[in-house]
Amino acid sequence: MRRSEVKRKTGETDVTVELDLDGTGTHEIDTGVGFLDHMLELFARHGRFDLKVICRGDTRVDDHHSTEDIGIALGCAFDQALGERKGITRYGSMILPMDESLVMSAVDLSGRGLLAFDLPIPAEKVGTFDTELVQEFFHALAMNARCTLHIRELAGGNSHHIIEAAFKSVGRSLKAAVRIDPDAAGEIPSTKGVL
Repeated sequence: MRRSEVKRKTGETDVTVELDLDGTGTHEIDTGVGFLDHMLELFARHGRFDLKVICRGDTRVDDHHSTEDIGIALGCAFDQALGERKGITRYGSMILPMDESLVMSAVDLSGRGLLAFDLPIPAEKVGTFDTELVQEFFHALAMNARCTLHIRELAGGNSHHIIEAAFKSVGRSLKAAVRIDPDAAGEIPSTKGVL
């Protein structure tokens, strides 16, 4: 049962995340941030994670606190659902085209949080969403999922397409990394014996 539920409540946000690593991509997303809702729906669908994300945040200020806290809670949900990380493939990568944009992501469920981010986004906003928050989200996700995450733009022009390609690519990379390796079921995928 590789499932988890995380609740995070601060003076700025109230976030609930429910995650099933072995789902079909069903999702219920209501963050109060429309563009992020769309990206998380794509992430769940392409990762085939069953995902519920509900957030009530101080979006009257801006979307920063909600976006970051959702990333934190989602990262914690992955960490909890993975448990000791026995039998997982551990690594995953995807080069994903989205029209003129091309984004590569690679993940190592190493137990060590790190984000390497090279995703130039031309516009400062997509709709009302501040595009600098894409990096904040993925940083929070990587640190709290305790994974190494690389995201690199290989080509791009349209800001919406670049960000969408990143979310889809990361979803597919995580899908590959969390998959149970039938040749190593029950084993920790590390010479250290622990992740």
